Amino acid sequence: MDSDVEVRARIPADIEAPDKIFYQLTARQVAVLAAAAAVSYLIFNTTSRLLPMPLVLALICPIIGAGVAVALARRDGLSMDAWLWAATRFRRAPHRAAAASEPVTRIPGWAPSTTMPVEPVPSVLRLPATAIADNGVIDLGDGSATALVAATTVNVGLRTGAEQAAAASAYARWLNSLTGPVQIVVSAQRVDLTGHAQRIADNAETLPHPALADAALDYAQFLLDIGEQRDPLWRTVTVACTATGERATAAEALRRAEHTAGALSALGCQTRVLDGETAAAVLTAATDPYQYGDASWPRALPQHPVSTAIPIEEDTL
Repeated sequence: MDSDVEVRARIPADIEAPDKIFYQLTARQVAVLAAAAAVSYLIFNTTSRLLPMPLVLALICPIIGAGVAVALARRDGLSMDAWLWAATRFRRAPHRAAAASEPVTRIPGWAPSTTMPVEPVPSVLRLPATAIADNGVIDLGDGSATALVAATTVNVGLRTGAEQAAAASAYARWLNSLTGPVQIVVSAQRVDLTGHAQRIADNAETLPHPALADAALDYAQFLLDIGEQRDPLWRTVTVACTATGERATAAEALRRAEHTAGALSALGCQTRVLDGETAAAVLTAATDPYQYGDASWPRALPQHPVSTAIPIEEDTL
């Protein structure tokens, strides 16, 4: 292949779009319209001999209109039937949940009272993950486990045609080697640079030369200025490797994560299998993507109590 020729491929915008089977309609839309037409025909055939035609049309038109709306309308990126089903489930689901091992029968006495006439009893909070091990394996609670891999991005546009072809081949080899579900999450989150600036300023005192310390302090001030004047974002690429089964799911998930990290490193990415503390930091930052987040420093795992206190100097009080 010529090294000056770029590798280009056309990828559909929506590879999961349903197929059109009849007049640019999907099978779901055809089924909804057919059901509405069948019900309308049944009502017309039953009532046309007993009721005036305007009244019959008044009975049929709402059914036809509802069928067309459910089949063709969309809201929030979902089809109308899926949106209505999600709205019904949300309406019927309890809106209060508590982290408990068993259903809550009554509200404890220390809980604050509400102005509602009947205080609802909170349901049990069911999270997607039940535990995070020290090695980073996340127990999903249903006989499956997941391990996370952090990866950096690669600027393919700066590479030659041969290098682009090699990168595409390496990525294809990784995809063909997958034996289980894998999720690739690319997110851009607001980042608070105050913590980075504070750590740089604290470490500046340990530098051997005063010029290096001054440069570190200037850089810390530069980070603070960026945080005040702009809205900095950072982009993260996380690969979740999941293993299901009855035996050694945690070890299998960790093995798949290590294989993914090694395969993606051939593309020129910097990859790392996240340990338990870093995985907890990533999940914590992902729970509220609209707030300032910082997953660059590890968090304590839920099963490990925080026992180390930061000393406070008397002159800072």
